[in-house]
Amino acid sequence: MSSFVETLEKIWTGSGFSNMTLQQGIMLVVACVLIYLAIVKKYEPLLLLPIAFGVLLANLPLANLMAPPEEGSTEPGGLLYYLYLGVKKGIYPSLIFLGIGAMTDFGPLIARPSSLIMGAAAQFGIYVAFTIAIAVGFTPKEAASIGIIGGADGPTAIYLTTRLAPERLPAIAIAAYSYMALIPIIQPPIMRALTTKKERQVKMEQLRHVSKTEKIIFPIVVAVLCILLLPSVAPLIGMLMLGNLFKESGVVDRLSDTAQNALINIVTIFLGVTVGATAKAETFLQLQTLMIIGLGLVAFMFSTVGGVLIGKLMCVLSGGKINPLIGSAGVSAVPMAARVSQVEGQKANPGNYLLMHAMGPNVAGVIGSAVAAGVLLALFGG
Repeated sequence: MSSFVETLEKIWTGSGFSNMTLQQGIMLVVACVLIYLAIVKKYEPLLLLPIAFGVLLANLPLANLMAPPEEGSTEPGGLLYYLYLGVKKGIYPSLIFLGIGAMTDFGPLIARPSSLIMGAAAQFGIYVAFTIAIAVGFTPKEAASIGIIGGADGPTAIYLTTRLAPERLPAIAIAAYSYMALIPIIQPPIMRALTTKKERQVKMEQLRHVSKTEKIIFPIVVAVLCILLLPSVAPLIGMLMLGNLFKESGVVDRLSDTAQNALINIVTIFLGVTVGATAKAETFLQLQTLMIIGLGLVAFMFSTVGGVLIGKLMCVLSGGKINPLIGSAGVSAVPMAARVSQVEGQKANPGNYLLMHAMGPNVAGVIGSAVAAGVLLALFGG
């Protein structure tokens, strides 16, 4: 009988139940809330669901899925430790940009190059959040990583953060993807507050036809110019434009299909789970985490403000031919931000069709956020 009791005690003391801390319990609740938001509310589920499950796995005691191999030991490290190397080395964000490029039509941007201005203006929140983060005590590298949340580009935020402030990755990644999912809630009040009903009712003329030759030349030119200007952004811009060239060339349909389907889906799983697995209780449950999440919202809001204000300016300069609502799509959440512009435009004028016009600033924002990351990496990556 005593040996049976001892066996039960041994099993209990060696289980995760007896080693669970309050902080880990809290993180398991957080993981379940994120899973709820992904499944029930459908908030960016493709990434929020694997991130949430990664948070859950990382906070199960004794699982050691993120444990590195011990020095001098023949025992391997945890499964997620090895998968996380793709994040740490910048492989996953770059491969996701390859898939995004293969899915993106740069035609609206080529047809209206002025969209680049709105895409650049919608990075305003990055610099506002950076300044505030410095003021409240974050280091310049941490502040740069926090600010990039305003670009509304999860892979770019992960890419920059792993190079400048990897210890802040969990909070920044979760904030970036959460706010991307909340664009339909965050942006409309700001858009309505900064524009008049007359401005929101502006109907825009159909975009000019963009030739296949223009679409093929565009990714080559952008890759050369951006990488020559900011070599540090080569992995993101290079893969983005390669994916787009696959799509537009018309001669590598199999490669294009793989990049925009199988490849990006596989990488998304690995990226989401391993980023979530970095959110361990001892590092995540800190005051700084709440500050980062709050500053991320500030960055997102001011990015929307910057895009809309430049849209208003362009409305005036064009003699009322540009609807300022499309400026809010300058954040790089493709195509959700463009859809929000379309919805708000139709509320003001049911005959308004802004989606294709808003896609110009939207895809410009993808380039803009990557360039902003390159600037921050060049300034603080040394």
